Amino acid sequence: MEYLIPQVWFAGLPQWALLVITGIGVGILVRGANWLVDGASGIAYRFGLSKVIVGATIVSLGTTSPECAVSVMAAWSGEPGLALGNAIGSIIADTGLIFGLGCLITVLPADRFILVRQGWVQFGSAVLLALLAYGAWAVSGTSAVLGRPVGFLLLALLFGYMYLSVRWSREHPGPAPPIAAASRETGDGTSFAAARLAGLLVVGLVLVILASRMVIVSVIELAEHHWHVPKIVIAATLVALGTSMPEMVIGLTSILKGHRELLVGNIIGADVLNVLFVVGASAAAAPLPILDPSASIPGIALWVHIPTMLVVLLYFRFIIHSAARTGHFRRRQGLPLVIIYVIYVVLQYAVA
Repeated sequence: MEYLIPQVWFAGLPQWALLVITGIGVGILVRGANWLVDGASGIAYRFGLSKVIVGATIVSLGTTSPECAVSVMAAWSGEPGLALGNAIGSIIADTGLIFGLGCLITVLPADRFILVRQGWVQFGSAVLLALLAYGAWAVSGTSAVLGRPVGFLLLALLFGYMYLSVRWSREHPGPAPPIAAASRETGDGTSFAAARLAGLLVVGLVLVILASRMVIVSVIELAEHHWHVPKIVIAATLVALGTSMPEMVIGLTSILKGHRELLVGNIIGADVLNVLFVVGASAAAAPLPILDPSASIPGIALWVHIPTMLVVLLYFRFIIHSAARTGHFRRRQGLPLVIIYVIYVVLQYAVA
């Protein structure tokens, strides 16, 4: 996203201007999220698809596409180390912070048929990434990388995941549209309605992505140059949160509009795509180093990021198993996720 809205555009602006930009960005975020949720829920309703599946495929593919584009550009620009940390950090923020907060705010539904299958793909993708990273480090030491063959493998698994998601959705569809409503729309009317819903989803997604970048860059500029917040604190909080802001806004909006399944599906799908899509495409573009020599602790991905990711997703697997039997997540189950995320942010600050 920094290629579309560079931070240099905001440098030197007075505090009042940055505050105005932030306010405008928040307003656009709210509007875009409303349109996106309306479009996604409408598509699920019209075509009889599960909202969890729509969130795990269409919505999550859209919210992770900018991260993928940025990571691939970084790899091509000679900064491939950014991609791995960005993907893992996004998984931790999505599941630990966003799902954790959503779980604390409301009772989230748990569709056993979908979550058991999608949840295992989510956990399996993360375990595969961890095995590849630790395996490469064990074999090559400080020169360990995730090479292009790994990237193409992950991309192949991505296509397999999308195919299985569609197949699972057909086996377990969501509620069909009412017969009366369906009978009123025939021929071009149905096509027009479907195109309108798709347009709402796409326009809403674009607004959410662009407004998220606008808000986070203006806030970073305020924090660094006007409020004099230390850079390390900004990096460990605002920047990390900024990459997951679309998922957060969409999740909160889906709760407010009564489509809580979209939050659950979007988080699971985003986690899967951060591994298969973001890391896969980045590694296919250029080998990704496991150790970052520019960091104060070169192996922070091995000793902090990946273990935290596995802890978060292991706990998530545990609560999925519990929720699948009751049909919903308990609100108190979100608290450990938020605590783990806070510890993760503090730990980054302490070791950096």
